[in-house]
Amino acid sequence: MKRDCTLMFSVKNMSKDDITFAVRLTDTMDWNLAEGDFDFMMELEPKGCFVLLYNSERVGIVTTISFGNIGWLGNLIVSEQHRKKGAGSSLASHAVKYLKNNNVETVGLYAYTEKVPFYERLSFTYDSYFIVLSGNGFSSPTGSHIRKGGKADIQKIIDYDCSSLGFSRRKLLEPILLDSDNRCYIYENREMAGYAIAKVYHGMAEAGPLVCHQGCNEIAINLLKAVLNSLNGLEVSMCIPEKQMALLGILKRHGFSEKFHVARMFHGPPFNDKCICMAESLERG
Repeated sequence: MKRDCTLMFSVKNMSKDDITFAVRLTDTMDWNLAEGDFDFMMELEPKGCFVLLYNSERVGIVTTISFGNIGWLGNLIVSEQHRKKGAGSSLASHAVKYLKNNNVETVGLYAYTEKVPFYERLSFTYDSYFIVLSGNGFSSPTGSHIRKGGKADIQKIIDYDCSSLGFSRRKLLEPILLDSDNRCYIYENREMAGYAIAKVYHGMAEAGPLVCHQGCNEIAINLLKAVLNSLNGLEVSMCIPEKQMALLGILKRHGFSEKFHVARMFHGPPFNDKCICMAESLERG
């Protein structure tokens, strides 16, 4: 266990014994995370999920994931009675240090707008705003060249994602694509030019990621429609860049509403995504 500060706070690696606490703590913020979510995060980054202790009491958590030189920080939360004491800063700094020690150059996160100053004090810089929306899947016509993705497409999707973003998300995308409950659609006209995924669980769905070439708004719209067609009637949430007005317009016309805004922030060189990119999740980028 590593001693992080002088205020009796210390940080340890998260174990399965900590998951019930993690769910209970995130429930105080209505994040709708289940035990399986933390199991998944620990499978993806076994040494990168942490619990903050005050003496021996568990008082906070944070998760991370690394993709080569890019890392992501998520699920940072401290119990209310231990806030404003340096606990959050201690935990976030520990997570960033873990990622930097594992050759990550740029750490990203999504911050609630009111938390932007907190992360700025930790040397994160603002990049852009994203909007979290919720609504129900709906049926609508899609354009040509859209097809359902299958196991045979996994390598193609991973390669396309890597070429679009500049780093490999194989360890995240592969298990999502192998889960038969999830949905995946591809735009392919001689060659692949975009894909979209939705994760389905407990009768709800989270759409994302969606990746396609910059400027290909019609492809992005049709991919999103294809995913939402497959989720017709299910409650769906997603996180979309504020600048993607075409996608936002379609969603709002079909009854989706804004839940809240988040700011994408980076510690280190900014990540320059030259594509239309809908987030996979708030905790994993």
